[in-house]
Amino acid sequence: MRIFGIVALGVMLGGCASVTRGTTENIAISSTPSGVEAVVSGLEVPTTCTTPCSVVAKRNADISITFEKPGYESQVVQLQRDIPGAGAAGFAGNLLLGGVVGMGVDAVTGAATDHKPNPVIVTMQPKAAPPPPPTPRKPRPKRAPEAGT
Repeated sequence: MRIFGIVALGVMLGGCASVTRGTTENIAISSTPSGVEAVVSGLEVPTTCTTPCSVVAKRNADISITFEKPGYESQVVQLQRDIPGAGAAGFAGNLLLGGVVGMGVDAVTGAATDHKPNPVIVTMQPKAAPPPPPTPRKPRPKRAPEAGT
């Protein structure tokens, strides 16, 4: 009976990382200069914010951020998912409480992962000035043929 209670508790808790870390995280976004439009792709609802700002993202989302400001080159930052020590410990905790069900929940929700880099910080580069238009060349005057030698 005692083992049944422990198994039931493990199933109810889901995944340890899901319980201890949650399935979402805050991603801080900033830029130099500030006031850059950041378009965040990969969220359930497409999001645009003006730096500095932050967004809440699911840990299992594939996220990219496009930075745009008039007079500056656009930049795209692709976030990577990484398993930090806390996520690995939560996932390993499934061996004690959550079992296979808990591991499955953590794997599906991405609860054991974090997005990197976080915070996302970019330095915008000014657009290069367009080259000046070519100046028209004046035709050279023709020389008279030289008299004999």
